[in-house]
Amino acid sequence: MISGLWGKKIGMSQIFQEDGRVVPVTAVDVSHWYVTQVKTADRDGYVAVQVGLLRPRHQGKDFSREWLKSLSKYFAALREVRVNGDEVFEVGSSIDVAKVLSSGDALDVIGTTIGKGFQGVVKRYGHSGGRASHGDKLGRGPGSLEGMRRSGRVRKGRKLPGHMGVARQTIRNLRVVAIDQDVNVVFVKGSLPGKADSLVFMRKSE
Repeated sequence: MISGLWGKKIGMSQIFQEDGRVVPVTAVDVSHWYVTQVKTADRDGYVAVQVGLLRPRHQGKDFSREWLKSLSKYFAALREVRVNGDEVFEVGSSIDVAKVLSSGDALDVIGTTIGKGFQGVVKRYGHSGGRASHGDKLGRGPGSLEGMRRSGRVRKGRKLPGHMGVARQTIRNLRVVAIDQDVNVVFVKGSLPGKADSLVFMRKSE
């Protein structure tokens, strides 16, 4: 069995359950991914499949072997997924989401967080900053960097202003609320890392 699915984050919505509760969900589109290469233990040293996300202009067309001669022209992204077991995949086939995930499964979702640019310590690390009255001059600054014991040197790991976001993040033990097999969209409870149209990898929690 394939270890997980790659998908494109659509955005957040909500689903009304039978008992009347409202569940916040994130919709992930897992359609238009095709197997572009099969890797075997004899030839490559490990078992995996390379999958590609078809570009919008070519979606709706039948898979052609000519696409493999110019992958960047026809595919917007290429990713590898490990294969556990003896399942056989063919180049040009699509992944059936029903064989990998089902409603109620616990998931680990891996994605890239939204970039925030250059930020200070208040937004980047949640520092409180200085007082807002009585002539305070600290403001939103980081404060003292070190004491005299270090002779003015700043130790490694000191929380300072810098680039925030665009980091790989894993959110564990999320739940699959529903799967729309007609359009290959998976609804996952809660929020996922990344912005709309970013790629996320979904795998079952161990």
